[in-house]
Amino acid sequence: MDKKNINKVVALLAASDFELKTPTVIVVVGPTAVGKTAFAIALAHHLNTQIISADSRQCYNELNIGVAKPTAAELAAVKHHFISSHSINQEVNAGVFEKYALDAAAQIFKTNATAVMVGGTGLYIKSFCAGIDLMPAIDAAIRNRLITDYAINGLEWLQQEVAAKDPIYWESTHEKNNPQRLMRALEIVLATGKSITSFQSAQKIARPFNILKIGLSMPREILNNRIGDRVDAMIQEGLLEEVQGLLPMAHLNALQTVGYQEIFAHLRGEISLQDAVTGIKQHTRQYAKRQMTWFTKDASVNWLELESKS
Repeated sequence: MDKKNINKVVALLAASDFELKTPTVIVVVGPTAVGKTAFAIALAHHLNTQIISADSRQCYNELNIGVAKPTAAELAAVKHHFISSHSINQEVNAGVFEKYALDAAAQIFKTNATAVMVGGTGLYIKSFCAGIDLMPAIDAAIRNRLITDYAINGLEWLQQEVAAKDPIYWESTHEKNNPQRLMRALEIVLATGKSITSFQSAQKIARPFNILKIGLSMPREILNNRIGDRVDAMIQEGLLEEVQGLLPMAHLNALQTVGYQEIFAHLRGEISLQDAVTGIKQHTRQYAKRQMTWFTKDASVNWLELESKS
Protein backbone atom coordinates (compact mmCIF):
# COMPACT_ATOMS: atom_id res chain seq x y z
CA MET A 1 0.00 0.00 0.00
CA ASP A 2 1.21 3.53 -0.82
CA LYS A 3 0.65 4.79 2.75
CA LYS A 4 2.31 8.15 2.16
CA ASN A 5 0.00 9.11 -0.70
CA ILE A 6 -3.05 7.56 0.99
CA ASN A 7 -2.36 9.82 3.95
CA LYS A 8 -2.04 12.81 1.59
CA VAL A 9 -5.51 12.06 0.19
CA VAL A 10 -6.97 11.78 3.70
CA ALA A 11 -5.34 15.10 4.59
CA LEU A 12 -6.75 16.74 1.45
CA LEU A 13 -10.17 15.37 2.33
CA ALA A 14 -9.95 16.82 5.84
CA ALA A 15 -8.68 20.18 4.61
CA SER A 16 -11.24 20.58 1.83
CA ASP A 17 -13.84 23.27 2.22
CA PHE A 18 -16.70 20.85 1.79
CA GLU A 19 -20.21 21.22 3.09
CA LEU A 20 -20.49 19.33 6.37
CA LYS A 21 -22.52 16.12 6.47
CA THR A 22 -22.48 15.94 2.66
CA PRO A 23 -21.00 12.70 1.24
CA THR A 24 -17.88 12.82 -0.91
CA VAL A 25 -16.70 10.97 -4.01
CA ILE A 26 -12.92 10.75 -4.31
CA VAL A 27 -12.20 10.49 -8.04
CA VAL A 28 -8.84 8.87 -8.86
CA VAL A 29 -7.63 9.63 -12.39
CA GLY A 30 -4.46 9.25 -14.42
CA PRO A 31 -2.96 7.49 -17.44
CA THR A 32 -3.24 3.80 -18.12
CA ALA A 33 -0.69 1.58 -16.28
CA VAL A 34 0.14 4.24 -13.68
CA GLY A 35 -1.28 2.11 -10.85
CA LYS A 36 -4.80 3.50 -10.38
CA THR A 37 -6.42 0.16 -9.54
CA ALA A 38 -4.02 -0.74 -6.71
CA PHE A 39 -4.13 2.79 -5.32
CA ALA A 40 -7.94 2.96 -5.41
CA ILE A 41 -8.26 -0.40 -3.66
CA ALA A 42 -5.84 0.70 -0.93
CA LEU A 43 -7.76 3.97 -0.52
CA ALA A 44 -11.14 2.24 -0.42
CA HIS A 45 -9.78 -0.20 2.18
CA HIS A 46 -8.57 2.70 4.31
CA LEU A 47 -11.94 4.45 4.08
CA ASN A 48 -13.94 1.21 4.37
CA THR A 49 -15.95 2.00 1.25
CA GLN A 50 -16.62 0.81 -2.31
CA ILE A 51 -15.28 1.58 -5.79
CA ILE A 52 -17.07 2.80 -8.90
CA SER A 53 -15.04 2.06 -12.03
CA ALA A 54 -14.90 4.80 -14.68
CA ASP A 55 -13.39 2.66 -17.42
CA SER A 56 -15.26 2.46 -20.72
CA ARG A 57 -14.02 -1.08 -21.49
CA GLN A 58 -13.76 -2.89 -18.15
CA CYS A 59 -17.56 -2.74 -17.91
CA TYR A 60 -17.83 -5.41 -20.62
CA ASN A 61 -18.19 -8.95 -19.34
CA GLU A 62 -16.49 -10.51 -22.36
CA LEU A 63 -13.31 -8.40 -22.12
CA ASN A 64 -10.72 -9.27 -19.49
CA ILE A 65 -7.02 -9.49 -20.26
CA GLY A 66 -6.92 -6.79 -22.93
CA VAL A 67 -8.61 -4.19 -20.73
CA ALA A 68 -6.48 -4.91 -17.63
CA LYS A 69 -9.58 -5.73 -15.62
CA PRO A 70 -8.98 -6.06 -11.84
CA THR A 71 -8.15 -9.59 -10.78
CA ALA A 72 -10.58 -11.83 -8.94
CA ALA A 73 -8.63 -11.18 -5.73
CA GLU A 74 -8.85 -7.40 -6.24
CA LEU A 75 -12.57 -7.56 -6.94
CA ALA A 76 -13.05 -9.69 -3.82
CA ALA A 77 -11.04 -7.26 -1.68
CA VAL A 78 -13.33 -4.28 -2.37
CA LYS A 79 -16.77 -4.18 -3.92
CA HIS A 80 -16.61 -2.70 -7.43
CA HIS A 81 -19.38 -1.20 -9.54
CA PHE A 82 -19.35 -1.00 -13.38
CA ILE A 83 -17.02 -3.97 -13.78
CA SER A 84 -18.36 -6.79 -16.03
CA SER A 85 -21.74 -5.06 -15.74
CA HIS A 86 -22.63 -5.05 -19.46
CA SER A 87 -22.27 -7.13 -22.62
CA ILE A 88 -20.35 -6.04 -25.69
CA ASN A 89 -23.68 -6.32 -27.53
CA GLN A 90 -25.08 -3.45 -25.46
CA GLU A 91 -24.48 0.21 -26.23
CA VAL A 92 -22.60 1.82 -23.37
CA ASN A 93 -21.70 5.49 -23.52
CA ALA A 94 -21.10 8.45 -21.20
CA GLY A 95 -24.83 8.95 -20.69
CA VAL A 96 -25.32 5.31 -19.68
CA PHE A 97 -22.36 5.56 -17.33
CA GLU A 98 -23.61 8.79 -15.77
CA LYS A 99 -26.89 7.21 -14.70
CA TYR A 100 -25.25 3.96 -13.58
CA ALA A 101 -22.59 5.73 -11.51
CA LEU A 102 -25.02 8.17 -9.89
CA ASP A 103 -27.22 5.23 -8.85
CA ALA A 104 -24.19 3.35 -7.50
CA ALA A 105 -23.01 6.39 -5.53
CA ALA A 106 -26.47 6.81 -4.01
CA GLN A 107 -26.40 3.18 -2.88
CA ILE A 108 -22.93 3.53 -1.38
CA PHE A 109 -23.91 6.71 0.48
CA LYS A 110 -26.64 4.82 2.33
CA THR A 111 -23.92 3.23 4.47
CA ASN A 112 -20.73 5.21 3.75
CA ALA A 113 -19.74 8.87 3.89
CA THR A 114 -17.31 8.43 0.99
CA ALA A 115 -17.04 6.53 -2.29
CA VAL A 116 -14.03 6.03 -4.55
CA MET A 117 -14.26 6.38 -8.31
CA VAL A 118 -11.31 5.27 -10.43
CA GLY A 119 -10.64 5.25 -14.14
CA GLY A 120 -9.02 6.83 -17.13
CA THR A 121 -12.04 7.54 -19.34
CA GLY A 122 -12.14 11.32 -19.10
CA LEU A 123 -15.54 11.79 -20.72
CA TYR A 124 -17.15 9.32 -18.31
CA ILE A 125 -15.67 11.12 -15.31
CA LYS A 126 -16.79 14.48 -16.71
CA SER A 127 -20.33 13.17 -17.18
CA PHE A 128 -20.45 11.96 -13.56
CA CYS A 129 -19.00 15.12 -12.05
CA ALA A 130 -20.78 17.76 -14.11
CA GLY A 131 -23.32 16.10 -16.40
CA ILE A 132 -23.14 15.51 -20.13
CA ASP A 133 -24.88 16.96 -23.13
CA LEU A 134 -27.69 14.87 -24.58
CA MET A 135 -26.75 13.50 -27.98
CA PRO A 136 -29.18 12.31 -30.66
CA ALA A 137 -29.81 8.61 -31.12
CA ILE A 138 -27.80 7.16 -34.00
CA ASP A 139 -29.03 4.41 -36.31
CA ALA A 140 -26.88 1.32 -35.80
CA ALA A 141 -26.51 0.99 -39.58
CA ILE A 142 -24.71 4.34 -39.75
CA ARG A 143 -22.37 3.42 -36.91
CA ASN A 144 -21.58 -0.01 -38.31
CA ARG A 145 -20.90 1.38 -41.77
CA LEU A 146 -18.49 3.94 -40.34
CA ILE A 147 -16.64 1.28 -38.35
CA THR A 148 -16.27 -0.82 -41.48
CA ASP A 149 -15.17 2.12 -43.62
CA TYR A 150 -12.61 3.15 -41.00
CA ALA A 151 -11.25 -0.40 -40.78
CA ILE A 152 -10.79 -0.42 -44.57
CA ASN A 153 -9.60 3.14 -45.20
CA GLY A 154 -7.78 4.10 -42.00
CA LEU A 155 -7.32 7.22 -39.90
CA GLU A 156 -6.35 9.61 -42.68
CA TRP A 157 -9.62 8.89 -44.51
CA LEU A 158 -11.56 9.42 -41.29
CA GLN A 159 -9.83 12.75 -40.67
CA GLN A 160 -10.63 13.94 -44.19
CA GLU A 161 -14.28 12.95 -43.82
CA VAL A 162 -14.67 14.82 -40.55
CA ALA A 163 -12.84 17.88 -41.88
CA ALA A 164 -15.14 17.96 -44.92
CA LYS A 165 -18.47 17.17 -43.23
CA ASP A 166 -18.03 18.85 -39.83
CA PRO A 167 -15.40 21.60 -40.30
CA ILE A 168 -16.59 23.41 -37.14
CA TYR A 169 -15.73 20.43 -34.97
CA TRP A 170 -12.57 19.65 -36.92
CA GLU A 171 -11.15 23.14 -36.36
CA SER A 172 -11.97 23.12 -32.65
CA THR A 173 -10.99 19.60 -31.56
CA HIS A 174 -7.66 18.68 -29.98
CA GLU A 175 -8.29 14.98 -30.67
CA LYS A 176 -7.65 14.81 -34.39
CA ASN A 177 -5.87 11.46 -33.97
CA ASN A 178 -8.58 9.84 -31.83
CA PRO A 179 -10.70 7.62 -34.11
CA GLN A 180 -13.43 7.13 -31.49
CA ARG A 181 -14.02 10.87 -31.14
CA LEU A 182 -13.84 11.39 -34.91
CA MET A 183 -16.31 8.58 -35.66
CA ARG A 184 -18.67 9.99 -33.04
CA ALA A 185 -18.59 13.42 -34.67
CA LEU A 186 -19.02 11.96 -38.14
CA GLU A 187 -21.94 9.70 -37.25
CA ILE A 188 -23.80 12.63 -35.69
CA VAL A 189 -23.40 14.90 -38.70
CA LEU A 190 -24.40 12.05 -41.03
CA ALA A 191 -27.49 11.28 -38.95
CA THR A 192 -28.64 14.83 -38.22
CA GLY A 193 -26.96 17.12 -40.70
CA LYS A 194 -25.71 19.17 -37.74
CA SER A 195 -22.27 19.55 -36.20
CA ILE A 196 -21.66 17.68 -32.95
CA THR A 197 -20.75 21.07 -31.47
CA SER A 198 -24.39 22.17 -31.79
CA PHE A 199 -25.31 19.53 -29.21
CA GLN A 200 -22.58 20.55 -26.77
CA SER A 201 -22.83 23.16 -24.05
CA ALA A 202 -20.68 24.33 -21.17
CA GLN A 203 -23.50 24.07 -18.63
CA LYS A 204 -22.58 22.09 -15.52
CA ILE A 205 -24.94 20.21 -13.25
CA ALA A 206 -24.49 20.63 -9.50
CA ARG A 207 -24.25 17.26 -7.75
CA PRO A 208 -25.64 16.56 -4.25
CA PHE A 209 -22.22 15.39 -3.06
CA ASN A 210 -18.67 16.69 -2.78
CA ILE A 211 -16.04 15.73 -5.35
CA LEU A 212 -12.32 15.47 -4.60
CA LYS A 213 -10.17 14.68 -7.64
CA ILE A 214 -6.83 12.93 -7.21
CA GLY A 215 -4.46 12.54 -10.17
CA LEU A 216 -1.74 9.90 -10.25
CA SER A 217 1.39 10.43 -12.32
CA MET A 218 4.95 9.18 -12.73
CA PRO A 219 7.88 10.06 -15.01
CA ARG A 220 7.10 9.37 -18.67
CA GLU A 221 9.99 6.94 -19.16
CA ILE A 222 8.92 4.82 -16.19
CA LEU A 223 5.29 4.84 -17.33
CA ASN A 224 6.27 3.77 -20.85
CA ASN A 225 8.29 0.89 -19.42
CA ARG A 226 5.31 -0.16 -17.32
CA ILE A 227 3.09 -0.08 -20.40
CA GLY A 228 5.52 -2.31 -22.27
CA ASP A 229 5.74 -4.75 -19.37
CA ARG A 230 1.95 -4.83 -19.07
CA VAL A 231 1.44 -5.64 -22.74
CA ASP A 232 4.05 -8.43 -22.56
CA ALA A 233 2.23 -9.81 -19.52
CA MET A 234 -1.09 -9.70 -21.37
CA ILE A 235 0.34 -11.83 -24.16
CA GLN A 236 1.70 -14.32 -21.62
CA GLU A 237 -1.69 -14.44 -19.88
CA GLY A 238 -3.52 -15.36 -23.10
CA LEU A 239 -4.56 -12.15 -24.88
CA LEU A 240 -4.24 -13.83 -28.27
CA GLU A 241 -6.69 -16.56 -27.28
CA GLU A 242 -9.09 -14.05 -25.72
CA VAL A 243 -9.20 -11.95 -28.89
CA GLN A 244 -9.47 -15.01 -31.12
CA GLY A 245 -12.71 -15.94 -29.39
CA LEU A 246 -14.07 -12.47 -30.12
CA LEU A 247 -13.12 -12.39 -33.83
CA PRO A 248 -16.73 -12.96 -35.07
CA MET A 249 -17.74 -9.82 -33.15
CA ALA A 250 -14.81 -7.64 -34.25
CA HIS A 251 -17.21 -5.14 -35.84
CA LEU A 252 -18.85 -4.20 -32.53
CA ASN A 253 -18.16 -0.73 -31.14
CA ALA A 254 -16.92 -2.18 -27.84
CA LEU A 255 -14.05 -3.86 -29.67
CA GLN A 256 -12.81 -0.77 -31.53
CA THR A 257 -10.08 -0.38 -28.96
CA VAL A 258 -6.36 -0.73 -28.40
CA GLY A 259 -5.24 -4.26 -27.70
CA TYR A 260 -8.04 -5.84 -29.69
CA GLN A 261 -7.80 -4.11 -33.05
CA GLU A 262 -4.10 -4.96 -33.40
CA ILE A 263 -4.65 -8.64 -32.58
CA PHE A 264 -7.63 -8.77 -34.94
CA ALA A 265 -5.34 -7.49 -37.69
CA HIS A 266 -2.88 -10.28 -36.88
CA LEU A 267 -5.60 -12.93 -36.88
CA ARG A 268 -6.76 -11.69 -40.29
CA GLY A 269 -3.21 -12.22 -41.57
CA GLU A 270 -2.53 -8.52 -42.09
CA ILE A 271 0.42 -8.18 -39.67
CA SER A 272 2.68 -10.46 -37.65
CA LEU A 273 2.12 -11.10 -33.96
CA GLN A 274 5.31 -9.18 -33.18
CA ASP A 275 4.03 -6.17 -35.13
CA ALA A 276 0.68 -6.43 -33.34
CA VAL A 277 2.38 -6.38 -29.93
CA THR A 278 4.57 -3.45 -30.99
CA GLY A 279 1.44 -1.65 -32.18
CA ILE A 280 -0.37 -2.23 -28.90
CA LYS A 281 2.54 -0.76 -26.95
CA GLN A 282 2.79 2.25 -29.25
CA HIS A 283 -0.94 2.96 -29.29
CA THR A 284 -1.20 2.50 -25.53
CA ARG A 285 1.59 5.03 -24.97
CA GLN A 286 -0.25 7.45 -27.27
CA TYR A 287 -3.47 6.85 -25.35
CA ALA A 288 -1.72 7.50 -22.03
CA LYS A 289 -0.42 10.79 -23.42
CA ARG A 290 -3.95 11.81 -24.48
CA GLN A 291 -5.25 10.91 -21.02
CA MET A 292 -2.66 13.14 -19.36
CA THR A 293 -3.50 15.97 -21.76
CA TRP A 294 -7.18 15.65 -20.81
CA PHE A 295 -6.69 15.44 -17.04
CA THR A 296 -3.99 18.11 -16.72
CA LYS A 297 -6.42 20.62 -18.22
CA ASP A 298 -8.62 20.14 -15.14
CA ALA A 299 -7.36 22.61 -12.52
CA SER A 300 -9.37 20.87 -9.77
CA VAL A 301 -7.19 17.72 -9.90
CA ASN A 302 -4.74 17.29 -6.98
CA TRP A 303 -1.68 15.50 -8.41
CA LEU A 304 0.38 12.85 -6.63
CA GLU A 305 3.49 11.21 -8.06
CA LEU A 306 3.63 7.47 -7.47
CA GLU A 307 6.71 5.39 -6.88
CA SER A 308 7.55 3.24 -9.92
CA LYS A 309 6.96 0.07 -7.88
CA SER A 310 3.38 1.01 -6.97
